[in-house]
Amino acid sequence: MPPIRSEYTQKLAKQEGKILLALSDLQEGRIQSVRAAAKLYDIPRSTLQKRADGRLSRVDTPPNGRKLTQLEEDSLVEWIFSIDKRGAAPRKDTIREMANILLAARGSHPPPTVGVKWVDNLINRRPDLRIRASIRYDYQRALNEDPKLLREWFLTVQRVIDENGIQPEDIYNFDETGFAMGLISKQKVVTRAEMYGNGRRLLQPGNREWVTAIEAIGADGYSLPPCVIFKAKVAIAGWFEKLPKDWRIEVSTNGWTSDEIGLRWLQKLFIPSTNSRVRGRFRLLILNGHGSHLTPQFDRICTENDIIPLCMPAHASHLLQPLDVGCFAVVKKAYGRFISDLARQGYNHIDKIDFLEDYQRARLEAFQKLSTIQNSFAATGLVPIDAERVLSKLNISLRTPTPPNSRPSSRSSQFTPKTPRTVTQLFKQASLLKDLLGQRSQSPPSPIKTVVDQMIKGGYLALHSAALLSQENANLRAANEKKRQKRQRSTRQIPCEEGLSVKEAIQLVEQLNQPVEGDGVGSHEQGELPNQVIQPRPRAPPRCSGCGQIGHKINRCINL
Repeated sequence: MPPIRSEYTQKLAKQEGKILLALSDLQEGRIQSVRAAAKLYDIPRSTLQKRADGRLSRVDTPPNGRKLTQLEEDSLVEWIFSIDKRGAAPRKDTIREMANILLAARGSHPPPTVGVKWVDNLINRRPDLRIRASIRYDYQRALNEDPKLLREWFLTVQRVIDENGIQPEDIYNFDETGFAMGLISKQKVVTRAEMYGNGRRLLQPGNREWVTAIEAIGADGYSLPPCVIFKAKVAIAGWFEKLPKDWRIEVSTNGWTSDEIGLRWLQKLFIPSTNSRVRGRFRLLILNGHGSHLTPQFDRICTENDIIPLCMPAHASHLLQPLDVGCFAVVKKAYGRFISDLARQGYNHIDKIDFLEDYQRARLEAFQKLSTIQNSFAATGLVPIDAERVLSKLNISLRTPTPPNSRPSSRSSQFTPKTPRTVTQLFKQASLLKDLLGQRSQSPPSPIKTVVDQMIKGGYLALHSAALLSQENANLRAANEKKRQKRQRSTRQIPCEEGLSVKEAIQLVEQLNQPVEGDGVGSHEQGELPNQVIQPRPRAPPRCSGCGQIGHKINRCINL
């Protein structure tokens, strides 16, 4: 026997179908009275009469415990979508606060509030909402993900290729990437079942000395030998053992690249490695805007060797640089895995020789397959040129595009009632309403009623949006006031050789701000402040506890 609830649900569905058929017959005039329609379709006359008067069905009626109306809920969801597109998706407590603001806008005292689980219930009944883990996203990166800027980049690349007849095999990309020698990578591990928590700590070697590697790849899948930069003053002969002969090692004071190192890489590694592979006359070298890539000497050597350096837009290498998109992440993940294996074997310190050995193995996973490098150039839209490969990845919008204007030839004939969501749309709806009211003698009443209902709904949406924006503006004003007060704080430097308490610091600042006696502000020409300030009181000389004289202590007293 099926459950009673299932039978009741089926009965309601059948009755709802009969009610809809009866309402259709009444509206189209096939049946003249509610009583006759109720008798024909075997449904209660009172139920059909209430539905004909505008009451919603039981399925469409919101529960009695629903705090927000459907319009208020829709307004809140639109606000969530709006700030999500700006890269500032709200937390659950922020959504709860905004829901309470909508309830307070009704004017009741005291205003109702939503419960702790209200946001969870909202997400469960709205399939267009979902909880996700937030990811840190740099504002400058989002700012440079403007489709207009990216399209200009691809137009520039296409223009350089066409003007110089550059072949796809002559397109290269190079960049630096950094490693902390003893840092392992995040990975999934298997632990015992009774472990608490979601994470498992893994031991890693203590050495975090910074190492930089310069890598370069070609669009045909060719990878150049790397250049490794160590933090050192001199090179050690043991570093070069068991390494490929075409590798290059540099040293610097901090393990980073420099103008001189970048210049030597160009002269002694890139040019000799690619001279024999040139298909046309020019080579295109795509790089970022690092200072070592923009020196006059670097540009001069490129010009002398028919190399065209082309800088990507700032903060956009995660989208436009093949090394960042397809290679560096693989290398770092593999290297971190190898370091983790060494830690399990008892290594507690990773030196430069260990780094060279494991980095050599990690490079094979990223640069050994030609398809990996070729797919990296394709994913960045460079070979072949395809801007949509990059533009389709954008999901943060910092600018709202202006919708295109549309002017239908016949406003009344092509008009479809829609809910106005902006002032312009509301103005258009009002104009159309006036036109329809002027033609009411020739038009049936149903279009007018539809437009009026939609305008009322638009008014509700406007009021709800105003309430949400008011709270958002209040938060912004509070943040600006906090920044203003922070800027007004003193930045004066005070001596702190032995540390200071807050009280001591306040007293010292007051002393430094006081003018010297007899040298006030009025005694200076043109109101200049005195240059001399009161210094802290010097420590009193010691007093002997034996003889009572000042100038020595008892352990050095000659009178005893």
